[in-house]
Amino acid sequence: MKELQAILRHLTAPGTNAGVLATLVTVEGSSYRRPGARLLVTAQGERLGSISGGCLEEDVLARARSVAASGRAELVVYDTSSENDLVWGVGLGCHGVVQVLLEKLSPQPAWVASLAANLESRRPTGLAVVWRAGTPGLLGTRLAGEIPVLPADTGIFRQTVEPPVSLVIFGAGDDAQPLAGFARQLGWHVTVADPRPAFATAARFPEADALVIGPAAELVDRIAPGPEALAVVMTHHYVHDVPLLRALLSRPLAYLGLLGPKKRAEKITADLAGSGFAVTPGMRARLHAPVGLDLGAETAGEVALAIMAEMQAALGQRDARPLRERQQPIHD
Repeated sequence: MKELQAILRHLTAPGTNAGVLATLVTVEGSSYRRPGARLLVTAQGERLGSISGGCLEEDVLARARSVAASGRAELVVYDTSSENDLVWGVGLGCHGVVQVLLEKLSPQPAWVASLAANLESRRPTGLAVVWRAGTPGLLGTRLAGEIPVLPADTGIFRQTVEPPVSLVIFGAGDDAQPLAGFARQLGWHVTVADPRPAFATAARFPEADALVIGPAAELVDRIAPGPEALAVVMTHHYVHDVPLLRALLSRPLAYLGLLGPKKRAEKITADLAGSGFAVTPGMRARLHAPVGLDLGAETAGEVALAIMAEMQAALGQRDARPLRERQQPIHD
């Protein structure tokens, strides 16, 4: 998402000469990136985004100059399936076949404006990339709803671009700062909420998209995180954590974590149950407490890394085991 955001910022900037967009449209076998990865070669020859681990980009840059000059889209096939693959002078070792469409973009393409507006409003956008067609002029990216009726053998990559992952950090202490920074590095939408105005400030959290200040018992309702949101409670204050957990446990969040020892979490849930709040087994199972993976973390940055790793595993529906122990392909 961060790469796509950078591409959109460039394409929507006033006076931008768009450049050439490379989109990974098909993958057979193994590949470093999946379909939908994009690389923009700007009119100045700079590149934003990537379609591989860095092994194909130089060739894409060279081909982009040709596409920019001719204005004609080009489909490129990279076959790295050979056991003795030495494509571009290096052994890629991916053992797959990928196809990449290069297209010259007009200034301010209509689909770019719609995608940028939808991401800003946190709405999904359907995109379609026609990469094989009997009529060369049909090749390229457009909104999915604008695809005309085409022959059955037309190659079309369809994609729904979802809004950035939404992370709400309840607690604006010093240890929340690296967590907000990590999330922003991934292009996530970050909200920081705290009852204390002196803590939740733009100076302390320049990465945050939103800062929310108010009584702990009202913060969750003010933010209203949806079922796709991730939430971490880390105020370090029992009197704040209790009302926050009461409000959050009832919501079908994608992830809910609580900082602090296991006994503290057990006391909070027991006190909630004692006050008449029904803490169901499902709620207990969804609560990650202590939050984060067991990485041996001690510093604030290390703890933030452990939390980020667990949240990413939850988003990917993985168990966070080492990849060397995974029996299935890395990518589904």
